[in-house]
Amino acid sequence: MPTIAVTDSSWEDDVLKSDKPVLVDFWADWCGPCKMIGPALEEISDELGDKVTIAKMDIMANTDIPGQIGVKSIPLMVLFKNGEAVAQKLGAAPKSALKGWIEGEI
Repeated sequence: MPTIAVTDSSWEDDVLKSDKPVLVDFWADWCGPCKMIGPALEEISDELGDKVTIAKMDIMANTDIPGQIGVKSIPLMVLFKNGEAVAQKLGAAPKSALKGWIEGEI
């Protein structure tokens, strides 16, 4: 399952009302580390898509939700379960570390 793009307007339906955990990657096009982890998140989404939705939110195009959540640095990955933020990871990491963290949290 490919990653999905989440926007300020789709946030409630895509993340808060999801019937499975959603990992949201807050990123921006100018962020080098964000670009580095993008392909790994795509692969993880394919591998774990039945257990978790991997979503990406461009903080430059969508400012409301990142502001409400308090995103100050990127890449920031926040895991939501039942509409609540339950875990977060700041910064880039190798695919194996990202996947292990996600699997440990879901």
